[in-house]
Amino acid sequence: MLLHLLPGCGFFPVILLAGCGGSRPVEPAPATAVLREVATGLDFPLFLTAPAGDAARLFVVEKTGRIRVVKNGALLPQPFLDLSGRVSRGTEQGLLGLAFHPQYAANGRFVVNYTNSAGDTRVSVFRVTANPDVADPSSEQVIFAVDQPFANHNGGMVVFGPDGKLYLGLGDGGSGGDPNGNGQNKGVLLGKILRVDLSGAGQLSVPADNPFVGQAGARPEIWSYGLRNPWRFSFDRSTGDLYIGDVGQNAREEVDLSLAAAGGGRGLNYGWNIVEGIACYDPPTGCNRTGLTPPVLDYDHGSGCSVIGGYVYRGQAIPALRGRYFYADYCGGWVRSFLAEGTTATEQRDWPSLRPGGLVTSFGEDAAGELYVMISSGKVFRIVPAGP
Repeated sequence: MLLHLLPGCGFFPVILLAGCGGSRPVEPAPATAVLREVATGLDFPLFLTAPAGDAARLFVVEKTGRIRVVKNGALLPQPFLDLSGRVSRGTEQGLLGLAFHPQYAANGRFVVNYTNSAGDTRVSVFRVTANPDVADPSSEQVIFAVDQPFANHNGGMVVFGPDGKLYLGLGDGGSGGDPNGNGQNKGVLLGKILRVDLSGAGQLSVPADNPFVGQAGARPEIWSYGLRNPWRFSFDRSTGDLYIGDVGQNAREEVDLSLAAAGGGRGLNYGWNIVEGIACYDPPTGCNRTGLTPPVLDYDHGSGCSVIGGYVYRGQAIPALRGRYFYADYCGGWVRSFLAEGTTATEQRDWPSLRPGGLVTSFGEDAAGELYVMISSGKVFRIVPAGP
């Protein structure tokens, strides 16, 4: 049984979430799943994905600017794309996200999110060459150029949702405590999840059903707001529900859940910087929670330092895991899961058998819905069934 000390809470024979009082225990999970190494020698891997229907390849994003290909289990020596001469390399900077267009097989287009040499966010479309394992670095078409006032909280996630729209996450602009008030300001893109339409030809437009279209002073690209640094978010490929791992300030980390049946996050305010997780962040400025959407769970920094949002498992290899949302903590090094009943986290589990032995940077999902875990020292693992 695990023993953990939370400041001011005393000793408990379980790990606790959401502080003292009303918290739910995270119990050790049976070792029904383990990690199997699929790649090593990578340069700070921090994301993994694959085009729809591509069972042979994994595309791994390296923070330092390259996208690498693992093909039929082997890491190819030539990068798929090399932007190492274009990206900045601060602690929270670099090549941060990758998403293949839903019609990638036909149009060869994909989207990347990176910080350029000045430290500002660029979201760009590229095209593959006649060689399916190599993209054309000269094909860049910038679709978002966002100035970053500070070097941290850049977000970085890009993903095509179940509706075929492109969603991208931007942090609040950095420093500490959101000094520019970006999280609650609908007139700026920082501290938001954006939703746009990207045509097969790479043309960008704003969907007419975005929540703030036509609202004076609001950016029409905004889908939801009040986020500090939504480093990784994902859609459940079965239900369309949206899960967001929003990195906290000094005290609390949170996972947000928006049900597809309730709008999938449309127009929601997740509360930063009024609140951090379930706690008021800066009481002198007031803590009016009216209209705020609370997290499905949060935990304090006695358990970690930076939440790493993951995925709901929908693969075929481990049927017992289906429907579980997996997430981790960067410096805690642990992997945990829960089942969602509505917007309540149930059956919370800690997975000692899935601890990768390093700083967890991200999860990934392949074309079949199997899950992967990455660590900063250069390794990628697949979650596989336990046993011989």
